Amino acid sequence: MPLIYIAEDDPGIRELILYTLQVSGFEAKGFETGTALLEAVQGTRPDLVMLDIMMPGHDGLTVLQKLRQNPGTRDLPVIMETARTAESDTVTGLDLGADDYLCKPFGMAEMMSRIRALLRRASRHREKTEENRTMVFHGLSLDQAAHEVFAQGEQVSLTRKEYELLKVLMQSPRKVFSRDELLMKVWDTDFAGGTRTVDVHVNTLRGKLRESGAGIETVRGAGYRFNPEVLQNREEPEPEMDADKPERDDKP
Repeated sequence: MPLIYIAEDDPGIRELILYTLQVSGFEAKGFETGTALLEAVQGTRPDLVMLDIMMPGHDGLTVLQKLRQNPGTRDLPVIMETARTAESDTVTGLDLGADDYLCKPFGMAEMMSRIRALLRRASRHREKTEENRTMVFHGLSLDQAAHEVFAQGEQVSLTRKEYELLKVLMQSPRKVFSRDELLMKVWDTDFAGGTRTVDVHVNTLRGKLRESGAGIETVRGAGYRFNPEVLQNREEPEPEMDADKPERDDKP
């Protein structure tokens, strides 16, 4: 359920927006000032923010600037809403990084349409970012943009299915995938006899990854998982013996 924060100093408008969002299936919280909204964002990051420009204390434009300056909220979807109709206000808000604009008075149907459209755009952006993300775990890396895998600094040549299998496992560390789940995600089939194919590909993948292959664990009776802690333990050096310290003589 998407979480939306609204900073609006007019209680009547604020309550109407909150009611409309909540009956439409959203979780929503309202704030009388921009300062209160900024404090709330530090605790829980919402999926979208609506800011009234004219508010006591931090006005909407100041709040927008602070959100865009913070790496944690730099890409947070923001809709500005104001009673002003001057073109300069619209331009200022958009230049500061607002994603959309609503001029009062606006209808609730228009507001919901703008919110849903902005959430869809934000979701597509996150998916695209996730698709290009490079995953790195203790000497094992998978670059989704370049479609390359490196283990202990050396590039590993994988077939398409081996690559997809490794990607599925690495995207959810420590999650146990059954053979049937892996068949659906990698081979797009639920053919019962295909579970042997999963076992063969896992064994081949482990061999190609060499030491890093130990991170792909068999969970007896359940399936397979990628456990980065195994690779971390392999990286940690064993304690060295003190060569100058004499051996203990337990003899009487």
